[in-house]
Amino acid sequence: MSRISRLTLFWMIAVIACLPLQGWTQDATQPAPFKKEEIEQLVAPIALYPDALVAQILMASTYPLEVVEAARWSKANPNVKDKALEDAMQKQKWDPSVKSLTAFPQVLQGMNEKLDLTQKMGDAFLGQQKEVMTAIQVLRSKADQAGNLKSSKEQTVTKAQEGGQSVIKIEPADPQVVYVPTYNTAAVYGPWPYPAYPPYYYYPYPPGAALFSFTVGLAVGSALWGGCNWGGGGGVYINHNTYNNFNKTNISNGNWQHNAEHRKGVEYRDKGSQDKFGKGQRAGVDSREQFRGRAEQGRQDISRGAADSVKRDAGVSDRAGDRAGGAGDRAGGAGDRSAGVSDRSAGGVGDRSAGGGDRAGGAAGASSRQAGGFDGIGSGGSTRDASSRGASSRASASAGASRAGGGGAARAGGGGGRRR
Repeated sequence: MSRISRLTLFWMIAVIACLPLQGWTQDATQPAPFKKEEIEQLVAPIALYPDALVAQILMASTYPLEVVEAARWSKANPNVKDKALEDAMQKQKWDPSVKSLTAFPQVLQGMNEKLDLTQKMGDAFLGQQKEVMTAIQVLRSKADQAGNLKSSKEQTVTKAQEGGQSVIKIEPADPQVVYVPTYNTAAVYGPWPYPAYPPYYYYPYPPGAALFSFTVGLAVGSALWGGCNWGGGGGVYINHNTYNNFNKTNISNGNWQHNAEHRKGVEYRDKGSQDKFGKGQRAGVDSREQFRGRAEQGRQDISRGAADSVKRDAGVSDRAGDRAGGAGDRAGGAGDRSAGVSDRSAGGVGDRSAGGGDRAGGAAGASSRQAGGFDGIGSGGSTRDASSRGASSRASASAGASRAGGGGAARAGGGGGRRR
């Protein structure tokens, strides 16, 4: 084979090898869509809730950080209910879907404690909305076939045709009093078909507990305003009349739209959602800062309030130390300037040299003041260094005073002369 032929073959192989490599690199950064079994795993804890509550949970799951804030508020204000709750929510800046869940504290607490589940559910709903709604209907059919989904004094279960398909609807028997069901997700749907993807649950199911039961009835007023489009595009909607009553607004459009402002920097999982909702967001940066590791632990402090408190305390400590050092330096400098005045009247050149040394001490104090403030934040070693600098500056001031010893005596005498 000629030299030209070998070179041509080499370049052809290089080009062919590099082209698919570029595609693999791009694809590797994007997570695969949720599988059917993964989505059923995610929605298993809520699939048998009333339709309106399902819709509002799906909406709120797209704002995981606000779910955490609302859960904390709800836990701190357990006795705020009914009209007082509606009034209290007007003061909060959360998304309306998150506000509405404060009327269902047990649901909100479960979403907070299983924050990994909440975020994944929200990601699936934003990226694969139709598949999420289909999965809920699949699970309702399984529970129905297993004999575990029936009408009762707490709920009304009906079957209907929507968009050419049979769907199961669940509504409260009394719209003003909602009973949230509790059930064993591993058994209520019959044999679970995906061993690799066991169903999620909000609370561990105690041995011997009833397979399907209800919480205490909740008087929710106008807090239940969501709805599900089972047969259409597979999305959710807003009952604007009830929505307006609860949120003190006057909207006329019942379509629900995700509001990226309430995402609070949590990164969108897939490129489609990022392009659609997160164009003004620094993808990944705020999410990693505020959310890293919190989803797995569920109840960890996401607001970083404790860390900020430590930083502020460290900063205050450093500034206090540096101000003390600076004050010492200024005091030494003032004394040395007085010495310089007295010594110059006596013609003392040596004391002017001492004054120069003290000005160097004053410069060290200035350096100490500049290094203070926020030095040492989050680092014990840095805090000790800042403290050492303050000590050094004070030592410098003392040394300057010693070097001006003769001048000190002269200052004393001079002072007496002026009093006479």
